Amino acid sequence: MFSLQSCGRRVAGSLTKRHLLLARFSGESGAPRSPHFDVVVIGGGHAGTEAAAAAARCGSRTLLLTHRVDTIGQMSCNPSFGGIGKGHLMREVDALDGLCSRICDQSGVHYKVLNQRKGPAVRGLRAQIDRKLYKQNMQKEILNTPLLTVQEGAVEDLILTEPEPEHTGKCRASGVVLVDGSTIYAESVILTTGTFLRGMVIIGLEMNPAGRLGDQPSIGLAQTLEKLGFVVGRLKTGTPPRIAKDSINFSILNKHMPDNPPIPFSFVNETVWIKPEDQLPCYLTHTSPRVDEIVLENLHLNSHVKETTRGPRYCPSIESKVLRFPNRVHQVWLEPEGMDSDLIYPQGLSVTLPAELQEKMITCIRGLEKAKMIQPGYGVQYDYLDPRQITPSLETRLVQRLFFAGQINGTTGYEEAAAQGVIAGINASHRVSRKPPFVISRTEGYIGVLIDDLTTLGTNEPYRMFTSRVEFRLSLRPDNADSRLTFRGYKEAGCVSQQRYERASWMKSTLEEGISVLKSIEFSHAKWKKLIPEASISIVKSLPISALDVLKYEEVDMKLLAKAVPEPLKKYTECRELAERLKIEATYESAAFRQQQEIEEVQRDEALQLPKDLDYLTLRDVSLSQEAREKLHFSRPQTIGAASRIPGVTPAAIINLLRFVKTTQHRRAA
Repeated sequence: MFSLQSCGRRVAGSLTKRHLLLARFSGESGAPRSPHFDVVVIGGGHAGTEAAAAAARCGSRTLLLTHRVDTIGQMSCNPSFGGIGKGHLMREVDALDGLCSRICDQSGVHYKVLNQRKGPAVRGLRAQIDRKLYKQNMQKEILNTPLLTVQEGAVEDLILTEPEPEHTGKCRASGVVLVDGSTIYAESVILTTGTFLRGMVIIGLEMNPAGRLGDQPSIGLAQTLEKLGFVVGRLKTGTPPRIAKDSINFSILNKHMPDNPPIPFSFVNETVWIKPEDQLPCYLTHTSPRVDEIVLENLHLNSHVKETTRGPRYCPSIESKVLRFPNRVHQVWLEPEGMDSDLIYPQGLSVTLPAELQEKMITCIRGLEKAKMIQPGYGVQYDYLDPRQITPSLETRLVQRLFFAGQINGTTGYEEAAAQGVIAGINASHRVSRKPPFVISRTEGYIGVLIDDLTTLGTNEPYRMFTSRVEFRLSLRPDNADSRLTFRGYKEAGCVSQQRYERASWMKSTLEEGISVLKSIEFSHAKWKKLIPEASISIVKSLPISALDVLKYEEVDMKLLAKAVPEPLKKYTECRELAERLKIEATYESAAFRQQQEIEEVQRDEALQLPKDLDYLTLRDVSLSQEAREKLHFSRPQTIGAASRIPGVTPAAIINLLRFVKTTQHRRAA
């Protein structure tokens, strides 16, 4: 058993450091016995809290190690959760009994469903969050989780042992060494280091070592991972300045109100903590040509922008937007940071210019002419590990029982971090109890798409989840995340409580019952039109149609349908979520059925070998777009599963290719 740092021949008396660690662990020579846990999680951010809580829910004695307990649950960048794609991830984390959705329902100040005019499959739950409340509620949850211990400490090194013969890997993670030299032993270790691995905070030309403003980076651990042979990359991100609320002229800006009633994130909540009328508004403003001028005139004072390290494509700095899209006006959303906060977060104004220039730039924006900057924006550069070095369970290939989750894998965003944290926590616990890995496939959830993209394709820029990355969007909706994942989470992962399982079971059985009842009620088109004159039902057709078919009309919901046929439909309107899900199930019935068949077809044949001599560019017997042909020609995937993971190759192209290959095989066999 050894620490990587002790691989040299340092000697203390007649013992090497390796022997000292062995003595400590075994209690020999009068040395105090080091603490031993099933799972140790390093980092108290969004990935770390979810990982630690998930491991504890699975029954593992878990330790959460963080630099400072008072920063657990801190929202380091934007004061919001959710959005397009990200809201789906939150629903799936919640379906596995994760924390962030429930905490958001206790801490939000502005709830909004994005893409409301589009279908339910691509809508995104989003909320502005009270930073202080979120941190308080998350700390309360974490500090009161059974089997979970929280300890302050900075990790300097990993303790490694010989690998298990039945698994691949050079060695096995068996604990950590703290900066003060103390050791903690564990059966599994999860790294959720965020932006702390050799983190560097940048404002103008000033560069200071930090994981975030005011917090020290992790240097020793970064060096350990590099020495172990992990492929290390460098990414960057940034955050906007904070502005005093009372210095903004909101009266001339575009005011945006939240939803009434607000829709909760969590399946276990029917309402959120705040009254609809007490929610806070957001405001929209735009940059001006003068902002572009200030950016362009001062590029020589901005080392973050000159740095070739890749930043986030979908949340770029204002400097990147000015350079990439010249002579364009850019949106700036003014978002509240809390009910009693004096700060406003200008979403869309991430910047790393010197502080005095940031202040000058802000006053060139409509409504901010007299704005007072409280904290400057800054950039962060940090190490990440190529995620192709981890398995779908998030265990590393080089070191057994070592798991990575969050920004260490190249992602950006609270939601992506939380999703990885839950999976890492479950699987770290499973390794201890020798259970099989818990893996979510691309056909089962957005979490599966996220992890599969990372582990097979890798990333050279901060990865962000979008609905467009997902092949089977009609089936992987926010409303049905519980029916997709809660039962697996309860029976296979062991991370779901009995209470949540029973609620999901009730919802599933009641939905099935409701759909059956709706199918059983049949009237003629004319009678339905008479009962529900608001619906655009044609009276020309003579065949009877069911209540489920009537529910498919855009104008019809369960409330209207139950008004027309009170018995037996009235009881299905008493629960808002149930009524909405019945409407969604009706809307997607036909399309979801076809997509489910396609999912099952792809699942059955994921390992189907593609002919090595296929010329995708000239192939005439299969319908493929030119983009798909070029991507397939360049990548030369070996299997249907590998082809399905190539960005730009659509589900329709995969189905067409699958059927072509199977037909060709049958012909040759005949």
